[in-house]
Amino acid sequence: MASSLPVQALTDDALWARVAGQARCADSGLDPDQWYPVSIEPARARHEAAAAIAVCARCPVRAQCLELSLRHWDIGRHGVWGGLVATDRADLRRRRPAGHRGTAISAMIGPPSWPPVGSGLVRGGGVR
Repeated sequence: MASSLPVQALTDDALWARVAGQARCADSGLDPDQWYPVSIEPARARHEAAAAIAVCARCPVRAQCLELSLRHWDIGRHGVWGGLVATDRADLRRRRPAGHRGTAISAMIGPPSWPPVGSGLVRGGGVR
């Protein structure tokens, strides 16, 4: 059963437990390399990771995954988390207010299917 607490109010342990238990990446069947685009150019990286991003778009813990990547940048700066490639997360991280735990991730990334795969949008919304 999902908690009604905002993502930012959850502890790291609670977020890790929720993501580990519900993330769609674990049973996606994708090759692990599909979660780690090689290109640093955002549009090309999104294209390389399109299959992973599509899994994230349907994931019930997308916002929690993204939150973890932003909180733990040492690991969160690599691969796809919460439907975003590294460049997009770095941009989101720079734009995120200093008191980020009061800012809803879902409001910053849009609805679960945002950005549409292949849209080339940078300012939209991967699990590793």
